[in-house]
Formats: sequence, structure tokens, C-alpha cells
Amino acid sequence: MLRKMARRRGLTHGDHMTRSSLAFIVSCAWEEAARLRTPNSPNHQKAKMLVLLAGIFVVHIATVIMLFVSTIANVWVVSDITSASVGLWKNCSNSHCDGALSYADEDALKAVQAFMILSIIFSVISLVVFVFQLFTMEKGNRFFLSGATMLVCWLCIMVGASIYTHHYANGYGTRFFQSHHGYCFILTWICFCFSFIIGILYLVLRKK
Repeated sequence: MLRKMARRRGLTHGDHMTRSSLAFIVSCAWEEAARLRTPNSPNHQKAKMLVLLAGIFVVHIATVIMLFVSTIANVWVVSDITSASVGLWKNCSNSHCDGALSYADEDALKAVQAFMILSIIFSVISLVVFVFQLFTMEKGNRFFLSGATMLVCWLCIMVGASIYTHHYANGYGTRFFQSHHGYCFILTWICFCFSFIIGILYLVLRKK
């Protein structure tokens, strides 16, 4: 009787089996997707950790690049009267940076140069150590070495930027009595904030 009804509807036993199999596969796929979307599932937590580590890595690279630019470029203080600017190394006028600084022999400027170079070195070391730990460190451990190195970079930026702010950022030390801060000076303080945040995150995060 059932076979006759199935034939009238154009269905066979194979069709019933096919539809049952498809329904079972769809239900299993739906359950698996729901499990992956669950906030407490291991895969979901692992995905969140990967996204967070990728974001930290990108910000770290951006910090290294900004440190290079702020240290090398000579746009720490810009004159409001003429098209001149000064940096840590040279005096620039009309986009030509070939003039030596009149205060190049001052200990304060040499200290700023040294601390900014050290900040670049420690930021690069921290990035290399982070990548090395990411592939070799056991799960559950924290990125202590990367975080400690990045905090040393943060201290170097703080000391160098503070010395420059005290001696030269007001314009009197650079002989620019009417001036404003250049983009290198601003980038340095941005790196100061980023390096501190990255260092703390390295110390807090665990590898999963």
C-alpha cells in the first residue's frame, strides 16, 4: 500500500533515503556551525586569539615604521616664519636638509639621538622575539620576553621624547622663536603610547 502511494507521488525508496540523508547532513552542518559560533567553544576562542595577535603584530610593525620615520626625518620643530625645520640630525630649509645643527654638540641632543636609536633597536628585537615565540613557545605560556623588550623600548622613547620636549620643543633651543611641533615629534609620542599598550598586551596574553 505504501509502495503504491509512493509510486503515485513519484517517489521511490531511494528518494526517501536520499532525502533522509540530505536532512541528516544539513542538520549536522547546522549543529557544527552553531557550535563554532558559540562564544565558549575552543575554536571560537582560538579564532579570537588569532585575530588579536594579528592586530598586535600589525600595530607593532606600524610602531617600528613610525619610529624609523620620526628618528630619521628632520621635522621635529617647524618654523612659523620661514619654510625651515629641524630634526635630530640636520637643519632643513626649502626641503633641503644639508645644514648642520648649531647645537649638535650639546649633550641633551646626543642623549635624544641615542635613546631614539635604542628604541628602534628594542622594538625590532621585540618583534623578532614575538614571531619566534609565536611558533616555538608552548601553549599556555605568556609572551614575557617580547613584552619586557617592548617596555624597554617604551622607556627609551619616554626618556628621549621628554628630553627633547624640555630642551628643544618650545623653539628656544632650536633658535626658532615662532614655531610649532612637526610630525616627527607627534609620531614619537604616538609610538610612546603604542609601545606601552603592546608591551602590556604581550605580558597579559597567553598562547592558545
